Amino acid sequence: MDFTDHAFVLSARAHGDTGVVVELLTEEHGRRAAYVAGGASRRMKPFLQAGARVTVDYKARTSDHLGSARLEPVGEGPSALFDDPLALTGLAAAAAVAQGSLPEREPHPGAFLAFEALMSAFALPDVWPAIFVRFEAGLLEDLGFGLDLSRCAVTGTMDDLVWVSPRTGRAVSADAGAPYADKLLSLPPFMLGAQAGLGEGDVGAGLDLTGHFLEQFVFHPQNRPIPSARVWMIDKLREAGRL
Repeated sequence: MDFTDHAFVLSARAHGDTGVVVELLTEEHGRRAAYVAGGASRRMKPFLQAGARVTVDYKARTSDHLGSARLEPVGEGPSALFDDPLALTGLAAAAAVAQGSLPEREPHPGAFLAFEALMSAFALPDVWPAIFVRFEAGLLEDLGFGLDLSRCAVTGTMDDLVWVSPRTGRAVSADAGAPYADKLLSLPPFMLGAQAGLGEGDVGAGLDLTGHFLEQFVFHPQNRPIPSARVWMIDKLREAGRL
C-alpha cells in the first residue's frame, strides 16, 4: 500500500540504532505509524517533533504491516513556538489526545483539519486555549460522539443554553436544567458560536466538558486514562491564570 499525503507528526520514538517510528496524522489516510530510516540523525530530528508538518511518501507491503516513510518538512513547524512554553504544552497535549483517540489506518479528514486549525492558533496566546476546546469537540464529532448543542434536550428551545447532559451530550436550557444543576456540565457560550466572547472560567468549563466525553466515550472503552500531557496542560493553564 503506497500513498503520498500531507501529515502532522504526533510522536517519534527510537527504533534500532539510526531509525525512528513516527506516528503521523495524515490528511486522507488517518493516523499511521511508519518507520523512518535515519530518523535519529541530527538533520532529521527538527521535523520529527510533535506538530511538525510534513509531506509523507508511505509504503507498506500490506495494510496490516508497519510501513516505511520518507518525510519532507513543510514550513517552520513547532520551532516557532519554542519561546512560548505554555503553547508547547498545548501542542504536546493535542498530539497526545489525537494519537490516543484516533484509530489507526482509518481516514479522519475532519480531525486533520481541526489539528491544522489548532496549530495555526498556537501563535495567538489569548485564543488557542479556546480553540483547543473546539479541537477536542471536533475530534468527538469526527469519531461519532459529537455534542448536540443545537437546542435544549428537554424543551426544544434554542435559547439560554447553559448546561450539557453528562450522559447524552445534549444541551439543556437554564430553566429546564435548574433543578438538576449540580448534575449537569456547564456549557460556555463560546462553544455555541464564534460571536460569543470568552468569560472568566469559560476555557476551564470547556475543557471539563470535552474531557468528560473523551474519557467516557474514547479512553475508558480502551481502559486507558486521559493522556498525561493533557492533564499537564491544564495544570499549566491554571498556574498561568488562563482557566
